[in-house]
Amino acid sequence: LHAVLRKASAATEYCFIILQAVIACTMPLFFADLYLMGVSRGAITMLLPTLFAALGVLRMFAHAAVITDKCSRVPSLINSLSFGAGTESQRQCTVDYIVSSAAGFYVCDVRLNTGLALKFVYGWCVIAFGLATHLFTSDVA
Repeated sequence: LHAVLRKASAATEYCFIILQAVIACTMPLFFADLYLMGVSRGAITMLLPTLFAALGVLRMFAHAAVITDKCSRVPSLINSLSFGAGTESQRQCTVDYIVSSAAGFYVCDVRLNTGLALKFVYGWCVIAFGLATHLFTSDVA
C-alpha cells in the first residue's frame, strides 16, 4: 500500500501543485472581477464557473488528505484484531512496520493530512475575506 501511494503521489504531485497555484491566483482575480462588475445577478452567473473550479480543487485537496488520515488508522485496526494464540509478536511487528512506513499522500515529500489541508484553506479564507472586505469597503468610503 505504501509503495502504491508513493508512486501515485509522485505521479500527480506536480499537477497537484499547479492546480493549487492556479486557484491561489484565481481567487484574488475572482474578487477583483466581482468588484469591477458589481454584485449583480449577471456578474455572479458569469463568475460561477471560476468558483466551482476552485471548490473542485479544494475538494480534491481534502480527499487527498483523507487518504492519509485513513492510512494512519490502519495500525490501530490491525492491533485490535485477534489472530489467535501466539501471534501477538507477529502482529506487533506488522503494526510497527505499518507505522514506520508512514503510508499516505505525499506532495514534495510532505505528508498531506487533514490538519495541513485545513490550515491551507483557513489561510486562503483569511486572505480572501481581507481582500473582499478591502475591495467592498473602499467603494463606500
